[in-house]
Amino acid sequence: MTVPVWAWLALTAAIAAMLAVDLFLHRDNHVIGFREAAAWSGIWIAAGLAFGGLLWLWQGDDAAGAYYAGYLIEKALSVDNVFVFAMVFTYFAVPAAYQHKVLFWGVIGALVFRLVFIFVGAELLKTFFWTAYLFGAFLIYTGYKMAFKHDEEIHPERNPLVRLVRRIIPTDARYHGDRFVTRIGGRRVATLLFIVLIAVEVTDLIFAIDSVAAILAITTSTFIVWTANAFAVLGLRSLYFCLAGLLRRFTKLHYGLAVLLGFAGVKLILSETPVGKLPIPLTLGVIVSTLAASIVWSLLASRSTTDNDTTDPRPPQLEPTRTTPTADT
Repeated sequence: MTVPVWAWLALTAAIAAMLAVDLFLHRDNHVIGFREAAAWSGIWIAAGLAFGGLLWLWQGDDAAGAYYAGYLIEKALSVDNVFVFAMVFTYFAVPAAYQHKVLFWGVIGALVFRLVFIFVGAELLKTFFWTAYLFGAFLIYTGYKMAFKHDEEIHPERNPLVRLVRRIIPTDARYHGDRFVTRIGGRRVATLLFIVLIAVEVTDLIFAIDSVAAILAITTSTFIVWTANAFAVLGLRSLYFCLAGLLRRFTKLHYGLAVLLGFAGVKLILSETPVGKLPIPLTLGVIVSTLAASIVWSLLASRSTTDNDTTDPRPPQLEPTRTTPTADT
């Protein structure tokens, strides 16, 4: 699939414009309610689906099918991002009014990281056939970890990059409004909100490797992979505010995501065998049916738990059982 330069420039301008509108409308750091988040989620999803329609008119069925398959995978994996973001925000006790700003700049970082991964990964797959086996094995292993080690406790303060930043950059272990950097005693120091941003960026970096590899299993067209990632990631902030309070109802979703990662790994490996690439309709069918089955299973399981348990239904991982971070200057 050959994409002219003007298409890349137009897409970049459209994404920049949407981000600018989002930043302008949330410049007052107001707390985002469910209705506002749901409305924005609808806007981002509509934009993603509409782009698939334009791609269908421009490049045909195969390109649109590959885009929608990649978009669904990335959107599904975003739900797991939301769960981890909720844990990070809870651990650091981030005020609700500042969470959107962290996620906004986190999304910009996510777009940059994904763009780099897409071009590097696609070039490796085109140049060295055996990288398909490595990426495929990595996806299968990631799916295994998601299925059987999903409940492992996360400790953001133990992240090597977060610890390195706190060692190198003078840090004040408090929030100073929505500022990432402030001035104390005549010198500039990073605030706790900056540490939260680093934790979010590093977390998404790990998820980006999984999602990009999964979409590359469907197509190596950098334009399709990039647009599928971009339109799915653009709605990540509103998705967080929609689902953060409902995560306890999706307790089985990670099993479906694990199956999709494993399927993407097998698909990538098969692409370098006599079997070849699996048909796009088959891929879309597996994605939709797996997500639907895991969501229904989650809702049935949560309903059963609610009926039999009158205690606080929130998962223990989201409880703010943390120690107060200390400044490392």
